Amino acid sequence: MNLGFLGTGHITSSVIEGIFKSKLKIRKIYISPRNKSIAKKLSKRFKKIEISKNNQQLIDKSNWIFLATTPVVSHKILKKLKFKSNKKIISFISTINLKDLKRYIKSKNIFRVIPLPFIGMKKGPIIICPANKSIKNFFSHLGKVFEIKNEKISKAFWSTSSFMAPFYNLFFVTSNWLVSKGVKRIEAENYTRELFLALSEDSIFKNKLSLKQLVIKSQTPGGTNAFVLKYLKKNKFYKTQQKALNNIYKKF
Repeated sequence: MNLGFLGTGHITSSVIEGIFKSKLKIRKIYISPRNKSIAKKLSKRFKKIEISKNNQQLIDKSNWIFLATTPVVSHKILKKLKFKSNKKIISFISTINLKDLKRYIKSKNIFRVIPLPFIGMKKGPIIICPANKSIKNFFSHLGKVFEIKNEKISKAFWSTSSFMAPFYNLFFVTSNWLVSKGVKRIEAENYTRELFLALSEDSIFKNKLSLKQLVIKSQTPGGTNAFVLKYLKKNKFYKTQQKALNNIYKKF
């Protein structure tokens, strides 16, 4: 099978890296020449990658085509390209829905997928809409697949993917506080990474418990966890989080 990637940004690089770490059998991967520096790095690193002369050549040579350009660029280039009906189209574009994609691409085989950078490590959730057996089998090699029938629901998942930077900022604030108390920065950062890694893994290990139950079980009456949770709730920390999600949801 030949794959083609329109757009050679961070997500494309991560997906390709995950593919070559997996057991997926790929004949050739064609990438667009738009970002020349990234395209050259990928082609030097992986022998099965070829930089296409132009986007139409990439489409013609590929069985599956991954749309990984920005929304602005996508609107400009998609209307100029021709897609045969037997091609599978997988869109990573966040703000262009299936209805709008079908205005440019006359095919019934169009899917929206939400990959995150962790896909390069074959980790993390991957949203697929609508459900499809072959698409699911492919991405199951690269992470944990969640199939969504209703595209409107996928907007909510797109919104939560915007919490990567805030999550890392929580790491930063925590480690920075440790530094202010006299801990060496390298120790503070390593400790914080291990703390949140353990918490994340614990939530997976205890997946028979709901997240609400984990919140309850991690507290003791009058203990430090109960105190901090109450303080953050009182100061509307979590309500602000919900407001941020609601505001970003409107953009999709």
